[in-house]
Amino acid sequence: MTGFVATAETEIAASPERVWEVLTDPAQIRRFMFGAEVDTDWQPGSPIVWQGEYEGTRYEDKGTILAADPGKLLKLTHYSPLGGAPDLPENYHTLTYELTASEAGTHLSLSQDNNASPDEAEHARSMWTGHVDGIRAAAEGG
Repeated sequence: MTGFVATAETEIAASPERVWEVLTDPAQIRRFMFGAEVDTDWQPGSPIVWQGEYEGTRYEDKGTILAADPGKLLKLTHYSPLGGAPDLPENYHTLTYELTASEAGTHLSLSQDNNASPDEAEHARSMWTGHVDGIRAAAEGG
C-alpha cells in the first residue's frame, strides 16, 4: 500500500441512520453510482460486486466487506478492471465511509487508500467528491 490517500467529505442534513440506509440500499445506490447494480449482504467477509455501464463501457467491480457498523462505518475493498491493472491484491483500494453525527445531521467522510501517485489520489478525490455529493442529495431528498 502507498501513502497516497484520497478523501472526500460533506455535511448531510439527515441522520446517520438515514445516510447508512442510502449507502446500503441497492435502489439508492443506483441513484449515486451511475445506475450500478450492487450485490452483497453487507456482512464483514462477504463479497461485494458492482455492475453497470460507465461512459459506454460495461464493467464489473468487486471487493470484500471489511467492516459494517450501521450508522457509523462501512469499510470495503474495491477493484475495478477499468483501471487497467491486473486483479491482484496490491491493486485493490480500501474505501472507508465514516459517518459522524453533527450539528447539520451527519458528517460523511470517504477515503480511498493505495493510490499510486499524488495525481491518482487527486483524480480519485475528484471522483469521490461527486460520489459523496450524490449520497448527500439522495439522503436529503428522501
